[in-house]
Amino acid sequence: MSMGKEPGYLKINFVVSLMLKALIATSCTCKVSAETLPRERINSRGLPPSELESLTFTDNKTASDNIIISQAPNPPDIPNPLTPTPPPPQPIPAPQPLPETPLDTTPPTPPSSESSPDVSESITVKKFEFEGNTAFSDETLSKRTAEYTNRPITFSELLQVEAVITKLYVDAGYINSGALITAGQELSPEGAIVKVQIVEGGVEEIKITGTRRLNPNYIRSRIKRSTSKPLNRDRLLKALQLLQLNPLIERLSAEVSAGSRPEQSVVEVRVVEADSFRTELFVDNGRAPSVGSFRRGIRISEGNVFGIGDGFAATYTNTDGSNALDLSYSVPVNSRNGSINIAGGFTDTTVIEPPFDRIDITGDSFYIEAGFRQPIIQTPSQELALGLSFSRQQSQTEIDGEGFPISAGADRNGETRVSALRFVQEYTQRSQRQVFALRSQFSLGVGLFDATINNDPPDSRFFSWRGQGQYIRLLAPDTLLLFRSDLQFSSKSLVPLEQIGLGGLRSVRGYRQDELLVDNGFFASAEVRFPILRVQEVNGVLQIVPFVDFGVGWNSSDTRSLDDNTLISVGLGLQWQMNDTLTARIDYGIPLINADLRDNDRTLQEKGFYFSVNYSPF
Repeated sequence: MSMGKEPGYLKINFVVSLMLKALIATSCTCKVSAETLPRERINSRGLPPSELESLTFTDNKTASDNIIISQAPNPPDIPNPLTPTPPPPQPIPAPQPLPETPLDTTPPTPPSSESSPDVSESITVKKFEFEGNTAFSDETLSKRTAEYTNRPITFSELLQVEAVITKLYVDAGYINSGALITAGQELSPEGAIVKVQIVEGGVEEIKITGTRRLNPNYIRSRIKRSTSKPLNRDRLLKALQLLQLNPLIERLSAEVSAGSRPEQSVVEVRVVEADSFRTELFVDNGRAPSVGSFRRGIRISEGNVFGIGDGFAATYTNTDGSNALDLSYSVPVNSRNGSINIAGGFTDTTVIEPPFDRIDITGDSFYIEAGFRQPIIQTPSQELALGLSFSRQQSQTEIDGEGFPISAGADRNGETRVSALRFVQEYTQRSQRQVFALRSQFSLGVGLFDATINNDPPDSRFFSWRGQGQYIRLLAPDTLLLFRSDLQFSSKSLVPLEQIGLGGLRSVRGYRQDELLVDNGFFASAEVRFPILRVQEVNGVLQIVPFVDFGVGWNSSDTRSLDDNTLISVGLGLQWQMNDTLTARIDYGIPLINADLRDNDRTLQEKGFYFSVNYSPF
């Protein structure tokens, strides 16, 4: 071997030697090859998470230099330094009634004709002809006025036609619309054809008062969509209720008053802005033990940076072996709450888990994503939204300061680069008793921007689908039934950045964080929260939470199959919640199968205990 290749050769032998020593010291018995051993995943974006799996250690310099760790007898489970940064715990949206938005309306002044049609003492109307109507068809209006046709009617009965049509409009919510019989018509006593002018009202001005930092046009544009002619009270009320759900608005009320003409109105909206700045402090043990399971972090967010409803958030998390920073910015681009979203972040990690902490195994990763999200259906009770984004993820692992491949698909320098297009569909339905949410994501990996391209999978070229669901049912005051599920399918083997992980704080409790990292997987969880103590003085409630979790995973390649691919656990938790200020929870999970996967009890997580505390001082 040439001298230029000797350092890589010595490094590999050094790693193999340490691994074998660690194997002897820990008496580890592996059931699968190193190529199929699960690894902690990488994710610094939140939902949906990306994962990182194991692979063989190879040096691709020459064929003679290739040394595969799985050739060593019973290799130990070598932790990958790149581990996920789970999102901070978020409060589960509780079922709630639709907001009651006060809407006062001034009784409409029906349009009236300046003069009366020329009629004799009585006439017989053959039919009515309607002009200017869009809310109701001619057929509907004809049916409502049928009793006034084909019989002799008096002049006062003829004028009743105006009142009948006006009442039809007002009862349907068209509060400033009506009808009038066109003046100056010459009507024959027999077989008269009477023209009826329909005046459909609108809004001449929208006044916004009470705003401080929020641009009034942000509110005005969202109300304007609901005030198109003909003005409808119910449509306006739904728009106001939708605004009431906006986190930037504490409360609002509206009044519809007469405008400069009978068919024109003025809408005045009084707004009380909510505090758009929020700080959250959190701790939990949801990280992988290889980089330190105890996580602490802070999240700072501002929902109205420049007064146009644009939001910015920064999250920093830290463990004994990792640091992560995530940034995001979202700006609305239309009155239907369409938004452009940009996110990015980085993570650097060091393996601190014995005995591998003696090896300088480090990793770093970053991601950037830009996308557009547009609600298609948006009402106070449901929302259907579509989103399209492009993401770029890159990671690198190192040993003793030099790049080294530790994950499947990585190049000789330990780098993995993924470029992907993602199409997202989201649906949420909420009522006073329940919340139901679905999320679907199609991911298409592409070879753009120097993405990882290998002769064989995995690499940046892939196709996968991920679906997630959540159902919350209010059984009684402070008593909730909660179902969660997560499912992923892939067309072929995936790089670790795109895999799904099973096990841990927000997955199958009772097992190590990301115990299984696979191409395809299914997770389901059910729990019930029963109140056992209420403290009215601080608006706090203590709940006991029995739960059951299930997960199963498999790989798309037969060469990466798993012997133990199913996780099932039951457990019990306690949760204390005080308004939106403090949420603290502790869980204990008991594995029902493959319990030997939890033979290491160095941390609370590996003993089956999980905790999280989320505090928002302001």
